[in-house]
Amino acid sequence: MEDLHSVEHKALKINLDNFIYGTFAEIGAGQEVASTFFKAGAASGTIAKSISAYDMTFSDSIYGKEKSGRYVCRSRLDKMINYEYNLLIERLEKDHPTCTFFAFANTVVARNYQGTNHPHGWMGLRFRTACDEEPSDLILHIKMHDPSNILQQKAVGILGVNMIHAAYFKRGDHKELVKELMDKLSRDRIEIDMIDAKGPAFSHIDNRLLNLELITNLYTDAVMFDEKGKVMLAGDELYKKDIILTRGSYRPPTKVNIDILKTGLKNFSDDIKAKTSDVISLAEISINHLKEDGEITSEDFLARVDLLTSVGQKVLISNMPHFFNLTTYLSSFKPKNIALVFGVYNFMQVFDIKYEQLDGGILEALGNLFRPNVMVYLYPYREDKDEDLIDLNSVKVPSDVTHLLEHIKSSGQVKNLSGYNEDILHIYSRKVLDMIRNSKPGWEDFVPKEISKTINEKCLFGHPCDHLQKK
Repeated sequence: MEDLHSVEHKALKINLDNFIYGTFAEIGAGQEVASTFFKAGAASGTIAKSISAYDMTFSDSIYGKEKSGRYVCRSRLDKMINYEYNLLIERLEKDHPTCTFFAFANTVVARNYQGTNHPHGWMGLRFRTACDEEPSDLILHIKMHDPSNILQQKAVGILGVNMIHAAYFKRGDHKELVKELMDKLSRDRIEIDMIDAKGPAFSHIDNRLLNLELITNLYTDAVMFDEKGKVMLAGDELYKKDIILTRGSYRPPTKVNIDILKTGLKNFSDDIKAKTSDVISLAEISINHLKEDGEITSEDFLARVDLLTSVGQKVLISNMPHFFNLTTYLSSFKPKNIALVFGVYNFMQVFDIKYEQLDGGILEALGNLFRPNVMVYLYPYREDKDEDLIDLNSVKVPSDVTHLLEHIKSSGQVKNLSGYNEDILHIYSRKVLDMIRNSKPGWEDFVPKEISKTINEKCLFGHPCDHLQKK
């Protein structure tokens, strides 16, 4: 029985569509997308031109040189789809009956013969869905995990067909769009770690929600947003940088959260003798924190990102439950130094977990967490103003791992934060959230002014917004 959802059938469906017509430009290892359309049959109905400028000199003569000297990069992809789309319109728009032109491009490096490189690539589609419509762009960054060059190329071919099919037939719903991209693929083969969609075809879709789908479906480990909420490729932003990461629920971001971020950055910068402006500070939210009330809601997720970026903070959303997962992930970018900022309560949890998924148990977990270039800072804990302060000097862990705590202390890789605001230690997000939901007066005093203003104006986090109903 014919598989109507196979890659070949999708390619044939597009080939038989009289309104979809365009160009394929593939450099590096990405040669399989156009090939799939040719093999599907009726390719003349879709392919105006197919080009593979495999030689660097040829590629430069067509698209221009890159200042970075790299060929597998976003700027090269942007040049490719811009050049090919404009050329297509220039040569065919007047005389060709179709209106929905497209330019597909990829620039990919697959596994080398020695297996010593990091296979990855950029894939892009510029297209329009109506004659009088401006073009839209769908851009992906991928990592390839297949053990051989040929398998990686085949995975790129599948993803390329899925990408074009998704843009034309699955763009109505952001969840369906993302699932379509990975149809007939698995995370073990290929990883999409960034999506950038823009233009009229995606006017109903928030880019951040597309990238959240990558996390919730476990298609990648983390996605990053800059201070304006724009999705960024973590590898480009974090490579060989000094990085400090602070995990929290940020629901909402309180004065304590902001104090942790600021004092952590100051302590870390002083210790490594760097300018604070040269350190990448990440407010990280794990998928578990997004699921605190059950299913993830778009409104709740967007609210947290919006509020953090409103105070100039970069954000990382991850599906990594354990802190050693975070240091492993960050270490893949070859950073100079890594700092994690823990609340004391979170630090205690590190020693409570059994780590049954690791052969080496807690020893392996701590070994991965406390890598040579990793520093951990602790923000103290106090439930109420009159209670004793809990910090590194007074923290309690199970008796059978006390010796591990003492060893870590002696290494100097964990220390108390200095310079924090002791007057606000009693503020906790969960208490503030309860006050917001129940319209209890005074919660605005526990969060920065710009954040309380936004929560009130947009009725975030279940705020009843009684003040709006009275108007």
